[in-house]
Amino acid sequence: MAERPELTFGPVPSRRLGRSLGINNIPPKICSYSCVYCQIGVTRALRVKRRSFYPATEIVNAVSRRVEELRRSDEPVDYLTFVPDGEPTLDLYLGWELWQLSGLGIRTAVITNASLLQHDDVREDLSAADWVSVKVDSVRPDTWNAVNRPHESLHLDHVLDGIREFARDYPGRLVTETMLVRNMNDRPDELAELAQFIGELAPDRAYLAVPTRPPAVAGVRPPSEQTMTNAFAAFKRHVDSVEYLVGYEGNAFATTGDAEADLLSITAVHPMKLEAVCEVLARAQATWSLVEDLLLQGALVETVYGGDRFFSRAFGKRAQAISRSALGAPGCPWLE
Repeated sequence: MAERPELTFGPVPSRRLGRSLGINNIPPKICSYSCVYCQIGVTRALRVKRRSFYPATEIVNAVSRRVEELRRSDEPVDYLTFVPDGEPTLDLYLGWELWQLSGLGIRTAVITNASLLQHDDVREDLSAADWVSVKVDSVRPDTWNAVNRPHESLHLDHVLDGIREFARDYPGRLVTETMLVRNMNDRPDELAELAQFIGELAPDRAYLAVPTRPPAVAGVRPPSEQTMTNAFAAFKRHVDSVEYLVGYEGNAFATTGDAEADLLSITAVHPMKLEAVCEVLARAQATWSLVEDLLLQGALVETVYGGDRFFSRAFGKRAQAISRSALGAPGCPWLE
């Protein structure tokens, strides 16, 4: 069976991991949460039961081949990162995949919403990764439900207990990520409680993020600058190292020479700004007409957020062709 081209993407520039080769081990959009700010869109299938979505050997082979290609072209990779179209720990064979990939000599990372850490097998699987990011957006049930919109079987106290247990035993580098949404989880008293909990985890670093890409729910906005300053101060009382995740990663995406394949694989999990799309086109000696064709077919969707133009892969009901008159403004005129 041929490997699925969507199983790997990048490397893409990561604010935390340098040049990260993404691993997409979960189909869109299967997750235990349906966060209001999710850049991939509304969750199509809320799930908490682990299973195999793609053959584990297929994932490992796809990553291994991509690493070989990148080494031949002298493209550096800092991390192999499980950052899929859903929650990575839903993959029953995640631990085996991490163990197999460790043989490539590149550090491994997993970005998880932490909802399944209450289970022994999930914690054991994640312990094989060199770097793990756990999401903690709130320690209050009402806010957690409003922001993360979890599967109905999940309970916040069990989720938090699982995070504590993992943090206590994990031998690698643990970081936390908190996404702050205006008027949802950014009140001073709530931030103080959240910062205290994260301090108990003793993470290597606590990241404070804001929505920087088009969110799943309209109206989701980042907090004010003053609120972010207050949040940083609250976290610094409990955590030694606190950083913002509010900047743009840059345009240093690796390309295969096939602009269409690169754009579709990267935007499947990582919406790209206009200038990043133009970089991919330039490296592949392609023109803007390729993007227009993908928009017309419904393969790509264009969104304006925060004054920037973003392009993301369309899935399911979002995959709807548009008319030429509905195309946005042209881009990359210097390529035409």
